[in-house]
Amino acid sequence: MVSRVIPVDPFDLVIFGSTGDLAQRKILPALFRRFCSGQWPDDVQIIGAARAVYDRDAFRDIVAESLRTHAAKQCQDADALSTFLQRVDYVPLDALSDEGWDLLAEKLTVDRVRAFYFSVGPRLFGPLAESIKSHKLATKQTRIVVEKPFGHDLESARALNATLARHFSEGQIYRIDHYLGKETVQNLMAVRFGNMLFEPLWNSQYVDHIQITVAESVGIDGREEYYDRAGAMRDMMQNHLMQLLCLIAMEPPAKFDPDAVRDEKLKVIRALDPVEPHHIVRGQFEGDGPSYREVVGNPRSTTESYVALKAHISNWRWAGTPFYLRTGKRLVARSSVINVMFKDAPHSIFGADAGRHANVLSIRLQPNEGITLKVTIKEPGPGGMRLVDVPLDMSFAEALGPENQDPPDAYERLVMDVIRGNQTLFMRGDEVEAAWAWTDPIIAGWQARGDVPKPYESGSTGPGDAELLMKRDGRRWQGINP
Repeated sequence: MVSRVIPVDPFDLVIFGSTGDLAQRKILPALFRRFCSGQWPDDVQIIGAARAVYDRDAFRDIVAESLRTHAAKQCQDADALSTFLQRVDYVPLDALSDEGWDLLAEKLTVDRVRAFYFSVGPRLFGPLAESIKSHKLATKQTRIVVEKPFGHDLESARALNATLARHFSEGQIYRIDHYLGKETVQNLMAVRFGNMLFEPLWNSQYVDHIQITVAESVGIDGREEYYDRAGAMRDMMQNHLMQLLCLIAMEPPAKFDPDAVRDEKLKVIRALDPVEPHHIVRGQFEGDGPSYREVVGNPRSTTESYVALKAHISNWRWAGTPFYLRTGKRLVARSSVINVMFKDAPHSIFGADAGRHANVLSIRLQPNEGITLKVTIKEPGPGGMRLVDVPLDMSFAEALGPENQDPPDAYERLVMDVIRGNQTLFMRGDEVEAAWAWTDPIIAGWQARGDVPKPYESGSTGPGDAELLMKRDGRRWQGINP
């Protein structure tokens, strides 16, 4: 099966912070892969902008080296690389002064999509938005792309939204969460709303509980200062896991339209109950290698590198069905998976020896993207009816052919959606604020109680208290598998 490439109109894309890690490791390689796929017209412009003083050729050398590292497969085509680099330009620019803005204005093309990617720290979002407007670079076809974090709490998120709204309409603001660009995350909607098989069962009558796990085997190297201020709750739970929860739990939108989808996601967040203190587990890694406190250089840090919690959604579809969410650093494997745990059959005709069996739908986001449905069958052989659970396994690489073994990076889809003007996979301002309104009391609660994260061994599945969180309910976590 060959994926269909939908061309986009000509555009100019300005990347602020173009010499930084995110631009070099993710954004520019994603653009190059989309260029190699034939999705662009000939006259696209990619303009890097940063404080570092480079001429155009020196910046192109930096981009070429980045692409050879992070888009090695496509870089084997020397002609494609050379042609792409001809579309790359650079402007030394200071976000906090007038320096460089007139030169940037001279390079932009009239009457086409004009996107500005804020690949910089949050403190520069406001000044950049203001400067784009004050230097008259904004047009009706202008879009701005804002990376997380979208604030540090509800108050700062509201302030950020208000600042951006002074200069741009909500329809021009693209708050990017790269998790929403993953193929399997988008497949959540296809599985739910494109298959009659699942949607009638997608409710508290048939689903016992849902587990959402985003486990990382890496630590926080290179992000120590930011991470010790944020922690796992702000860095992962409030945004990435919240988005997965919304896509799993939301009602079917009337149509596949940006606001229709985001309206339903917002309803989920607003229906979340406050989380009880005994339904939260926080942890800090230690053991094999430097401990968390050693890594951040703060022997008294109470910031969590792991968090697990039980959430409830108070609506007709999900009343009484718990959602267990967990995420952490330095765990046993890198794995992001959603497990929909269906209830046992109401009555087993096979007797106690057959054991208890229930269906599990596992949606693997990374690595080895795919979907597995565990079903119960008879174990082969004579001598009675013994039941076992076996997987009906669909990995993208096997089901969709060898050309899909390397699915597009999330940034490829999301950056092209910006150019197309499609906001379906981007967060709206009220959605961000609703997520913080749910998150802030959780953080305030453990700060008021003086809670200290539980230690857990690097390379483990997290603190033991997380297992107890499930065990008290007669349940257990599914394994964290690479």
